[in-house]
Amino acid sequence: MQHALVTGGSRGIGAAICRKLVADGFAVTFSYCTHRDAAAAIAAETGAQAVQADVGIRADCERLFDAAGPVDVLINNAGIAQQKMFQDITETDWRHIFSVDVDGVFRCCQLALPHMLHEKCGCIINISSIWGQVGGSCEVHYSAAKAAVIGLTKALAKELGPSGIRVNCVAPGVIDTEMNVQHGPEVLAELAEETPLGRLGTPEDIAAVVSFLASPGAGFLTGQVLGANGGFTG
Repeated sequence: MQHALVTGGSRGIGAAICRKLVADGFAVTFSYCTHRDAAAAIAAETGAQAVQADVGIRADCERLFDAAGPVDVLINNAGIAQQKMFQDITETDWRHIFSVDVDGVFRCCQLALPHMLHEKCGCIINISSIWGQVGGSCEVHYSAAKAAVIGLTKALAKELGPSGIRVNCVAPGVIDTEMNVQHGPEVLAELAEETPLGRLGTPEDIAAVVSFLASPGAGFLTGQVLGANGGFTG
């Protein structure tokens, strides 16, 4: 049985990914940062292993991989967002976003690689965002971080391809999650109207894309950015 590790798996997209991968037959370990009760509920529902870890901290990432053991499929989903006018973003805000959304991906990829390189196979799936592709007003630091994840994905895919390891990225559009509740119902309704499919995405929509990328059917895909955004952008 293949082992998948999902960072940020207690809620939203991460929880949906955990459910889907367990249904696909993977043994799943997932991390959570602060939402202990939600993590316990997902673990009880799916049988997945929950490990408390802040991917913004190297020691936590190392402890997460020690608990997980060898990982065949890594899904870097953990992320944080913040809405702020650019001139109001502090150095602390900027570093905090990057420490989780970019540095966390860097750390987890490095920690997953020894096993994957030894086996000459493996799959890494990074969760970026539509705003990493087109930019989001009042979310410059978040947009910059998610754009960095796309660049990391493309470069790492070229480096690891000869070792049989695939690295791909999913860039969700506007998804109906707690993270996006901050925009308010009016803005979300406008975003749904701007989406050609006429609705917000669901966590399950993204989980289905991740499931495909982790499957043998995606065996010739690497270095790709799949925009799961309902047609919001090409």
